[in-house]
Amino acid sequence: MQSEIAQRLKLKYSPVAILFTNEKPQSALEFTEGRWGCVAAMLTAAAKGRRVVFSRTTFGCEGGGIGLGLKNQFSEGFEYFLSTGKEGLPPVDGIPEPEAFKKTPELAKDWMGSVPLVSIPEQYVVFTPLTEVDAAKEEPKVVVFYANPDQLTALVVLANYGRPGYDNVVAPFAAGCMSACLLAWNEASKERPRAVIGMLDISARPHIDADLLSFSMPYAMLREMEDNIPGSFLDKHEWNKVAERIQRKG
Repeated sequence: MQSEIAQRLKLKYSPVAILFTNEKPQSALEFTEGRWGCVAAMLTAAAKGRRVVFSRTTFGCEGGGIGLGLKNQFSEGFEYFLSTGKEGLPPVDGIPEPEAFKKTPELAKDWMGSVPLVSIPEQYVVFTPLTEVDAAKEEPKVVVFYANPDQLTALVVLANYGRPGYDNVVAPFAAGCMSACLLAWNEASKERPRAVIGMLDISARPHIDADLLSFSMPYAMLREMEDNIPGSFLDKHEWNKVAERIQRKG
């Protein structure tokens, strides 16, 4: 499956398709059962050409299980890990100190309650380069682009191009895996699904290039954006000035 958007924007890496399936792909990269790992690192591996698989015993970390829809409950005391810590609680995922991403445990608890927790019926979540997807046989749930600021600008404008309003893209506070998969997939069930800018998670940033963010959308929204290319700004003078700069950097 080819993406004209990816070609036009000269993305550094392939868009990544996220699939839910009961069939485990052969020779896919997978975390060792019970061992810690970051889903963001696996997303980067998929963007570079690898096929990656996760199961309910190989999702890497607690946030990863929730962000992939393979786990639908935070562990007791997780709000302390996100905020100030609490004496006597064991480290989460082997991380010895709290993350201090929320000022208080109460604010962290409130955020946890806002996350759309789900448990998908399928056994596996697969990340694969979009170019390896056969649309006649499988349909992605979500597609993720890695984009630099110029490319992200075009994605945000194109997401709003054929729609009313100004908020057809959101940039939520969330774990990197949640923004890449769970939140974008949750958007698919809404009357007006939105795209999600992600990898704003400080703990995930070391696993992706410093100049990139993720841009995730339900598959139907990708198709909508692809269909909207003809006649859009992507063929106009203002965008061409930016496109030339992307080409020079490449």
